[in-house]
Amino acid sequence: MLPVSVADMRLRARRRLPHMIFEYVDGGAGNEQTATANIADYAKIELVQRALVNVAARDLSSTVLGQKLSMPLVIAPTGFAGIVARNGEQIGARAAEAAGIPFWQSTVSINSLEEVRGAVNAPHWFQLYFFQDRAIAGDLIDRARDQGCPVLALTVDGSPQGRRDRDLRAGFITASSITPRMLVDFALHPRWTLDMVRGPRPVFGNFTDLPGIANDIVSQAYFIARQTDLTVTWKDLDWLRARWKGKLVVKGIMEPEDARLAADHGADGIVVTNHGGRQLDGVRSTISALPAIVDAVGDRLEVLMDGGIRRGQDAVKAIALGARACLIGRPWLYGLGAAGEPGVARVLDIMRQDISIAMAFMGVTSVAQLRGNAAVARARFD
Repeated sequence: MLPVSVADMRLRARRRLPHMIFEYVDGGAGNEQTATANIADYAKIELVQRALVNVAARDLSSTVLGQKLSMPLVIAPTGFAGIVARNGEQIGARAAEAAGIPFWQSTVSINSLEEVRGAVNAPHWFQLYFFQDRAIAGDLIDRARDQGCPVLALTVDGSPQGRRDRDLRAGFITASSITPRMLVDFALHPRWTLDMVRGPRPVFGNFTDLPGIANDIVSQAYFIARQTDLTVTWKDLDWLRARWKGKLVVKGIMEPEDARLAADHGADGIVVTNHGGRQLDGVRSTISALPAIVDAVGDRLEVLMDGGIRRGQDAVKAIALGARACLIGRPWLYGLGAAGEPGVARVLDIMRQDISIAMAFMGVTSVAQLRGNAAVARARFD
């Protein structure tokens, strides 16, 4: 039967993917209190249903960071997508382009910047981590510029890495080589395994040419971990702003004061996100943090949000609370893990249908009419 929801796609991904890969995609930090709240808190927002409004023509399009989107969604930057399915980042980019929305590539992707750009007609977006060696960041910035990426996001909630119990139990983080347990896991999931062995051994594509780093994913992962920089401050954003001439986004904002600081330091946009509940457990949900942040910055920059989106109605709620667009991370990975490119395309189609139907019942005919409209959604977070 054709999957009719993201939840359906998640179940298919769980069956198809090795346990350790699925746990990496699905899990959060600690007791997963924040990851759970990211989803659950959408139930605290009521949509307002209206009657006898002409909604025959509905426009889901939106302009975000200077780019026209067919609907207010962006595929979020997610590391390791290329181990969920072979060439996962290229697949995500193609599916996003076909759907008319941006694909945001992670620094720690399996496909390189150049490989992703070669898979699509128009440039995609790129996400950056700062490392102790600023030359690495400089190289990635230059490569993103050379590939025509119009938007660069600096992730500020990625270091240090949160303790994810599911990853630790499954050995995803701690393994230094392929173990017998992993081999059994792979053997029990032959469709994923056969797909992966048809291609080259996965590596972090953006790090393969760095001097002094081995060309295998374990060595690269340890190199990246050692490069974690905990000294980054707003002054580093000034350095990035001076070097990057395109749209600049700060990803990982959860407090109004940090949103104001991002605007003060020249950011064009922010992403309100707690990293999908994968870093610090106990942080509030992103949807509950969103309204105060929107109020704090007004029109100074564009506010995007990420976290807990599982249905198009969730995106509608976030847009009504002031978000310009929503990022989807786990949903597209579920589609990728379940069925590759058709799975991602199906997830995006489900989201589009949900958004369109919700807007019709709400008497809303455009995303512009929906955005920041307190008359169409009632939030009760307190």
